[in-house]
Amino acid sequence: MTRWGILATGHIAGRFAEDLRLVPGAELVAVGSRTPESAERFAARHGAARWYGSWTELAADDEVDVIYVATPHAAHHEATRVCLDAGRAVLVEKPFTLDLPTSTELVETARACGVFLMEAMWMRTNPLILRLTQLVAEGAIGEVTSVRADFGAAGPFPPEHRMRARTLGGGALLDLGVYPVSLAHLLLGVPQHLHAWAKLGPEGVDENTGIVLGYDSGAVATLSCGMVGATPLTASITGTAGRIDLPEPFFRPGSAVLHRVGAEPETLADELVGGGYQYEAAEVQRCLAAGLTESPLVPHSATLEVMALLDGIRERIGVHYA
Repeated sequence: MTRWGILATGHIAGRFAEDLRLVPGAELVAVGSRTPESAERFAARHGAARWYGSWTELAADDEVDVIYVATPHAAHHEATRVCLDAGRAVLVEKPFTLDLPTSTELVETARACGVFLMEAMWMRTNPLILRLTQLVAEGAIGEVTSVRADFGAAGPFPPEHRMRARTLGGGALLDLGVYPVSLAHLLLGVPQHLHAWAKLGPEGVDENTGIVLGYDSGAVATLSCGMVGATPLTASITGTAGRIDLPEPFFRPGSAVLHRVGAEPETLADELVGGGYQYEAAEVQRCLAAGLTESPLVPHSATLEVMALLDGIRERIGVHYA
């Protein structure tokens, strides 16, 4: 049995708790929040035996094997550090932190302590995404020449909302754009060329962002994210011998269409049970059972390379955090 703790009590924390019920061998035993009232309500709602009114108390619970950090991303670094310092394995929501230096610090801390650490980039543990990645690696569509993906939300979001508040790491890029960027990285790796432009809001965060990544292979990735209009949330992976189309939402697909040159389109489907968070939880448990300190599906190197890309994009569009 893997004993889970959840740090934070917001919407994502609740969805994760619900999906955790679908994971064999998983048990939610404790929850921690900055207020005891919130922690107690969450524990009662999701069946956790213990609740704490501080992150430190949760991290100190020796009957917790792994903690899922579900705070707004501006607090990821602090919360994760508290857990690692207490020797707890950690699954931390995306984006890992606000920038590469703090992400690197967490990875180095985890490695020095010999503690498991993984970014909760659930897309990389989705069964269909894994299947498509394997097909691409086997040459099903030839050499990849382009990746296109979008993630735009309609809003509107008030100035104090985490999407707009600069003190909370607001902006479309870190909250939404991390998915298109991660998909491009998963398929094409680190680009050699990076271009980006964004419309900034009055808070100094990006409202609408376009990104072009170039690779010495000749491949390109055209990506967009925004919080001023709902985009299709689709993606396409094009190669010299075909194409794969991912429907809405591309980061949690239940189906995809494979187009091979000279063949009829083929629909690939995987029944998506639950909300999709259970796959990342199952991967954490698999790694812990195997004695691993990082996941081969979401390795530290991928997390840091994507964060470096996000830093580069922010530099080009002029979004800076304190």
